[in-house]
Amino acid sequence: MFASYGEIMKTEIKKLENAKREINIEVSGDIVKNKFEEVFKKIGQEAKVKGFRPGHVPRDILEKEFSGHAHDQVLKELIPEVYNKALEQEKIDVVELPEISEVKLDRTTLSFKAIVEVAPEIKLKDYKGIKVNFKNIEVTPDDVKRYIDSIKESRKLSVIDDSFARSLSYPSLSELEKALEKQIFIQKENEQRQKIEQEIISAITKDADFKIPQSLVNRRKDEMLRQARIDLAMKGIPQDKLDEYLKSTSAKVEEEAREQVKIYLILAEIAKKENIPSDDQAPQKVMEFLLRNANWTSA
Repeated sequence: MFASYGEIMKTEIKKLENAKREINIEVSGDIVKNKFEEVFKKIGQEAKVKGFRPGHVPRDILEKEFSGHAHDQVLKELIPEVYNKALEQEKIDVVELPEISEVKLDRTTLSFKAIVEVAPEIKLKDYKGIKVNFKNIEVTPDDVKRYIDSIKESRKLSVIDDSFARSLSYPSLSELEKALEKQIFIQKENEQRQKIEQEIISAITKDADFKIPQSLVNRRKDEMLRQARIDLAMKGIPQDKLDEYLKSTSAKVEEEAREQVKIYLILAEIAKKENIPSDDQAPQKVMEFLLRNANWTSA
C-alpha cells in the first residue's frame, strides 16, 4: 500500500518556535480510494440491515446508511498511516504526539496539518574511552565490626553472641559474620558501580549544549510528582500538607526532570549511532556499551 506514497503525498514543512514544526500533508488517488473500499468491505461484512443478510447488503444502501461511519473510520485509520509515512519520508524525529488540525477528506483526497515537536540536534563528544576509576573491593574485620555494633545499638543489646546469631537463623556468630561480610561486599560493589556510572554520565553530559524539549520535561516532571504524591500519601501525610510540599518542591523537581531528560536524549543519540535497538532497555544497554569501551584505571 505504501509503495506509491512518494508519488501521491505532498508535504510542506514550516519551522515554528521552540523546536516545533508545522507539517502540511496531502495524499490523493488510490491510497484514499482503496481505504474507503477496505472500510466499506468491512462494514458490509458486519452491518445489520433489515431485509438483507450480513455480507449481502448492496453498496448503494451501505453508502446511504453508513457513509458517516465510513468517513470517520477512514480518518481514524488513514491519518496515523499517512502521518507516520510523512515523518519517515521527511526524516523527522519527533518527541511528542502531534496536534492534528484542518482535516479535510473526500473520496479521493485527504489533507491535514500536524504540529510536532522535534528532537534536538545533539553533537556528541567522543564517548568511547571515557576514563573511570575503580578499586579492588575489600571487606575488613572493622567493616564487619561496625555493622555488628550498629545492630547492638539499634536493638539495645549488651552482647552479640551465638545465641543471638541463632535467633537470626545462623548456627553461630562466625556464620553470621560471614554472611555480613558477603552483604557488605555486595553493598560496596553496588556503590562503586553507581559511582562509575555517574562518572560516565558526567563525562557524556559535560558541555553538552542543546535545547531540551519542554514537553518531555513536563511529562517527566508530572511522572515524578505523581509518584511522590503516592509515596507521601502512603506514609500518611495529610492532603493539605502533601499539596503544600509538592508545590514548594515543584521548581526543584522540574530541574531534576530536565537533567534526566537531557541524559536520556544523549543516551538515545548514542544508541542511534551504535545501532542499539530503541526500546525500554536501550538506556541500560548504552551504559553497558560505554562501560565496555571505557578506559579503566585502578585508583
